[in-house]
Amino acid sequence: MIETQAIMSVSPEIASADTGGRPRPLPARLTAVRTRPILTVAAIVECDGRYLFVEEQTRAGLRLNQPAGHVEAGESIAAAAVRETLEESAWDVEPVALVGVYHWEAVDRGASFVRFTFAATARCHHPERSLDTGIVRALWLSYDESVTWASRHRSPLVLRSLDDYRSGVRWPLGVIARL
Repeated sequence: MIETQAIMSVSPEIASADTGGRPRPLPARLTAVRTRPILTVAAIVECDGRYLFVEEQTRAGLRLNQPAGHVEAGESIAAAAVRETLEESAWDVEPVALVGVYHWEAVDRGASFVRFTFAATARCHHPERSLDTGIVRALWLSYDESVTWASRHRSPLVLRSLDDYRSGVRWPLGVIARL
């Protein structure tokens, strides 16, 4: 449940206690995003001190992101990260840990995202494979290069999850239960 829903569930007595009985307006940052979160996945793939990124065409122009995308119906969250990485970068990967689960509200788009970011090991590159629509290229960047290009990151989740990964944050894949 996103924060806006939790705030709206406060009892009317509490919500209007200091406004003379009138409903208290929601803070501006909460009124802009009223949708259910969109479930996304991403993979952090490191090889020889470099990280796999994709350069993609977005409404805001060319942006950098880890290979990432949406979970499809019937697909596990980890399987979605593997599929998206292959489609966007032509790399087969194996998830080895969950780095984190992140919530971000893109107020300018009126959207809310929950992103599961995985640490993954590169297994096999398929250079002949076409990349997903909108993906310009896959590239390997050092951490410093990724920081230099932070203004071109698709979202603040890119650097945040990379920083968590570099600081050693790892959760076993088993923390995500599939029933």
